[in-house]
Amino acid sequence: MKFYKYSIHVIVIVVFAISCTDFNGPVDRQVSLDEKIGQMLMVGFRGLSVNESNQVAQDIRLGRIGGVVLYDRDVALASDIRNIQSPLQLKTLINSLQNRAKIPLFVAIDQEGGRVNRLKERYGFPATVSQEYLGKLNNPDSTKYYADRIANTLRTLGININFAPVVDVNINPKSPAIGNIERSFSVDPNVVINHSKVAIGSYNSLNIFTALKHFPGHGSAANDSHHGFTDVTSTWQEIELEPYRELIKKGYKDFVMTAHIFNSNLDPEYPATLSKKIMTGILRERLGFEGVIISDDMNMGAIADNYGLETAVRKSIEAGVDILLFANNLSYDEKIAEKVIAIIKRLISQRIINVNRIDESYDRIMKMKRSMQTI
Repeated sequence: MKFYKYSIHVIVIVVFAISCTDFNGPVDRQVSLDEKIGQMLMVGFRGLSVNESNQVAQDIRLGRIGGVVLYDRDVALASDIRNIQSPLQLKTLINSLQNRAKIPLFVAIDQEGGRVNRLKERYGFPATVSQEYLGKLNNPDSTKYYADRIANTLRTLGININFAPVVDVNINPKSPAIGNIERSFSVDPNVVINHSKVAIGSYNSLNIFTALKHFPGHGSAANDSHHGFTDVTSTWQEIELEPYRELIKKGYKDFVMTAHIFNSNLDPEYPATLSKKIMTGILRERLGFEGVIISDDMNMGAIADNYGLETAVRKSIEAGVDILLFANNLSYDEKIAEKVIAIIKRLISQRIINVNRIDESYDRIMKMKRSMQTI
């Protein structure tokens, strides 16, 4: 732990310098369509460090991506070597990525605590607890303590998005993706709301964005959307919208992450990520969300096994998704950014997607990136 504390103090000055960067230059210059589309893409990549030969470095330099997501484990390779080895190594990696970007990157991680915990003790990071543990304890001070600790770690490393808190209501405690691995605060939406408010406050106080997930609610699912089609038509309940409704009403404007769940009562044709009825009709119009909508990993089985890449890209953008996340972990394609940009440009040239739709997402993303430069 001495090394961890030392490295955190040494690199905090670097983080402050990056966070205070003047952001007017990159925004005011003429931005190409390719770069606007690139801001709508977040990808995962392999490597504890990067150099110019790495695809992710080239994608960043050429403006093909607007963000990256970090993992400690490579699922496709069944390897514990991915992006995270130690605090100093990770900070160096993030700096190396940011230094190549014309527009500062979103750097995201799933650091919920408990089972979903990329920054593990064995790498030199503080211990965490699950959201279920905190919900059962039901002590806001404890939730704040752990959220503050994670927020301080992320801030020092240069990570500016935590894909948390999970606001799924624990309808089915045996749900393989949520309840069974202790990711939900509670079956009581009020407990979910109260503890989520505390966690969001901790992250936002250090200029770290959060992402409520998984809209419109994954907590009742009997299947795991990582592995295939997940139908919640007979199990989903209206109370699963309550955390979103209440937090948005109170002014929440960070990220909302989609769920790949299918609910024929909400949309008889498409899963939530690809559904305009759900993303635009419910989240934007009914609940009034004005922030950035980010997809869950588009490589997950519920999407990748049932839709071609072009259909998935097209329908998610038409639905209202602003950032498409390709985690490149369940499967790996280092050329994914190039492929998706080519697909979107072709859809624009064919007048299937209107360029104004790209501008809408780009404007939301840039508004958020401007705000993250303010201390």
